[in-house]
Amino acid sequence: MTTWLLLAGAIASEVTASLSLKGALDQPALYVIVVTGFVAAFTFLFAALGQGMALGVAYGIWAACGVALTAVLSSVIYDEPLTPLMGLGIAVIIGGVLLVELGSQAAHAATASAEDEAL
Repeated sequence: MTTWLLLAGAIASEVTASLSLKGALDQPALYVIVVTGFVAAFTFLFAALGQGMALGVAYGIWAACGVALTAVLSSVIYDEPLTPLMGLGIAVIIGGVLLVELGSQAAHAATASAEDEAL
């Protein structure tokens, strides 16, 4: 459970930093949030990996969720367009994240089963 909370922190920090990057064009003081957010994102990601989360799962979910959330929130905050095609892309990202997680669980189950048989 801790690894998922750490990954959620990495995602939230990265999205906050990315959204602040656009805002910093008009308000340079937001660069502090940009730098802090990206440092925090990598710190949380590092911690999730340190807790044993697989790199492919952690990075895939972090990147995909960051892209999807940034697109949706930039539409809300900055009134940027969110077209049906972009919505489809976000749905595909969500599906991809789900498949990566399901594949990871299946791999863990197969590894555990093989280890049990070896004993």
